[in-house]
Amino acid sequence: MSNVTIRDIKTILTEPDNIRLVIVKIETSEPGLYGVGCATFTQRPTAVAAAINDYLRPFLIGRNVADIEDIWQSSYVSSYWRNGPVLNNALSGVDQALWDIKGKMASMPVYDLLGGRAREAAPVYVHASGGSNEEVGDSIQAFVEQGFHHVRVQVSTPGYATYGNKGAAGGSTSGNHNTLEGPIAATSWVRDYDENKMYAHPGGVFEPKPYMRSALGLFEYVRDRFGYGLEILHDVHERIPPILGVWFAKEVEKYQLFFLEDLFAPEDNAYFRMVREQCTTPIAMGELWNSPHEVIPMIQDRLIDFIRIHVSQIGGITPAKKLSAMGELYSVRTAWHGPGDTSPVGHAANLMLNLNNYNFGIQEAAIPPERTREMFPGTPTLKDGMMWSNGKPGLGIDIDEEMAAKFPFKEREFGGAWDTVRRADGSMVKP
Repeated sequence: MSNVTIRDIKTILTEPDNIRLVIVKIETSEPGLYGVGCATFTQRPTAVAAAINDYLRPFLIGRNVADIEDIWQSSYVSSYWRNGPVLNNALSGVDQALWDIKGKMASMPVYDLLGGRAREAAPVYVHASGGSNEEVGDSIQAFVEQGFHHVRVQVSTPGYATYGNKGAAGGSTSGNHNTLEGPIAATSWVRDYDENKMYAHPGGVFEPKPYMRSALGLFEYVRDRFGYGLEILHDVHERIPPILGVWFAKEVEKYQLFFLEDLFAPEDNAYFRMVREQCTTPIAMGELWNSPHEVIPMIQDRLIDFIRIHVSQIGGITPAKKLSAMGELYSVRTAWHGPGDTSPVGHAANLMLNLNNYNFGIQEAAIPPERTREMFPGTPTLKDGMMWSNGKPGLGIDIDEEMAAKFPFKEREFGGAWDTVRRADGSMVKP
């Protein structure tokens, strides 16, 4: 096939299991040849769809599908101002779909187009959370029995909202990614001093020091119960003041975490140097970065150990493979963001990179419910603590459009924005 062109670009908006997904489908001039890509930005999905439908689609129709690099570069600057999650996710959907098409044209999985496999499968980590140390421990035990070797651990802080805890009193569930369930906010009470009464705040109340004490207690419990053969991870989710983050990284060093994630907000990158100078706790960072250029100094100065980028957030496979290559030169491994609000298509794209990248570290894994797996035939499988490819051409995955149409977006309060968590004094906490 020569001179195959983009005939049409479609966006598919669907919500099979309480998380809004945005899928791009590129149809080509070759009958029956198409590709799919993930453009999911679940907090602003219709904005991404508009960016694709109103701007990228007319810009790209008629272009040769083989020219992925030129399409990426020209699309990236086509708005003049670039970066940002809306435009980058829109571009990612196109980029991943083009790689899917290229693989189908070559009768190869995308990892072969990138240079072939560096490993048979990609080790993953899953999420154990609960309202008590014992509940978290029981969840870990269940995962160990299923063959998982890496587990992210989060526990509720009594009386407070806590990132990553599922369903416990005072805990936020928005960080639970083992299923595709949506966030169910805990309710906490904040005083309105002007009217001298209490009002409910749906996102909950968070305080740094109680959270840090409960997390340290959890790490000690897990090491006492499971020893040091199990790899454990933890996500701070940028919620604590930076100087306390430095202290926390030093305190967790003795528990030998596989990595500590999102210790600081992107605005506080300079604090990573303080951590590096004072302890050897492995650091993962990046899911809130939009531009590949935000990552470069962090890799060059070896201030992080794991590139924790959300692949669709930076524009897809094309920029991700370049960052991975740079990371290899500096011994900074990849750990692509892979929560429940990454579609199965996005997970398939992550897997293509993971199988090819020599400097792969670990992959976050969401375990999709049966309905989502049915909607996306070819969803990567999890077995023996690893994610496996089916070896089919392209990304090896598809979407059942008729089924997707049966699960449209639901109405959401505030448009589906992330719940705002507050300090006890009513001030906002970064999510």
